[in-house]
Amino acid sequence: MRNFFGEQGFLDVLTPPAVENPGMEVHIHPFQLYSAQKRQPVPLYLHTSPEFCMKELLSEGFEKIFSISYCFRDEPESPIHRPQFLMLEWYRVRERYEAIMQDTEALIEYVIQRGPRRGLKLRPEVAGQKLVRKTMQEVFQECLGVEILDFLETDAIKELLARYPEVPVPPSELEWDDYFFLLYLNKIEPHISRYPLLLISEFPAPLAALSTLKVSDPRVSERFEVYVNGIELCNCFNELTNPGEQRQRFDGQNRLKRKLYGYELPAPRRFYRSLDEGLPESAGIALGVERLLHALFEVENPFFY
Repeated sequence: MRNFFGEQGFLDVLTPPAVENPGMEVHIHPFQLYSAQKRQPVPLYLHTSPEFCMKELLSEGFEKIFSISYCFRDEPESPIHRPQFLMLEWYRVRERYEAIMQDTEALIEYVIQRGPRRGLKLRPEVAGQKLVRKTMQEVFQECLGVEILDFLETDAIKELLARYPEVPVPPSELEWDDYFFLLYLNKIEPHISRYPLLLISEFPAPLAALSTLKVSDPRVSERFEVYVNGIELCNCFNELTNPGEQRQRFDGQNRLKRKLYGYELPAPRRFYRSLDEGLPESAGIALGVERLLHALFEVENPFFY
């Protein structure tokens, strides 16, 4: 992977793992550092992604950067989840997320070609396959015959979910994205494994996170994910660079985290400063290294932790 990015003219960067804000995604939980000497928590967290620090580098003039480093998330362990894992993240300045799509496709092909030379056995269902690209709307039409962009209000998607009584829904009121993912995880994801290599783009606008909205259709956000053999591999944003809108989204995510999980995170002040200084138009992506090796080569434990 490092060879791939070196050949493409990217700079390999290393960011600090202990940060003031580990990431703002509502459903991703960090580890807070604890001082054994002082016997109390300290206001630092292990990063869940190097995103904020890498964007700080972009604001300082770096243009094509990548990082392969350990990240940390407080999640139950499973065959595709672990609390410490290797993340590959890369960014392009003055490029849109379509360029990252091309990078991702080329990277997967690069790894598929070179893995067997390192003694890795390629899964047969991946051999000879090309990356299939679909929008989220096309996926919902194909799997359920539903135009998901007609259900962007909470009451509407709740009514849509009621069409599928086999999907378990908690009795308490949920947010829009919770209803969406109940539907997606139960009715969509089981079917997308039919495509060994699948890229899904243009997520509904409520799932924009830190991505831009499509100018020609603001009902959708400019982000994509890639699945290999049904395993989610990576998440890409056409990066939101407006400081005011970024702050609004962060505040909303923090309020929701407090509502759902009973805690909140400090504001990412350093990241705000880099936004105010000017984050250039850019696109970036985060990819799970172990997940890629597992999905392509059946590697169960490529790295110890």
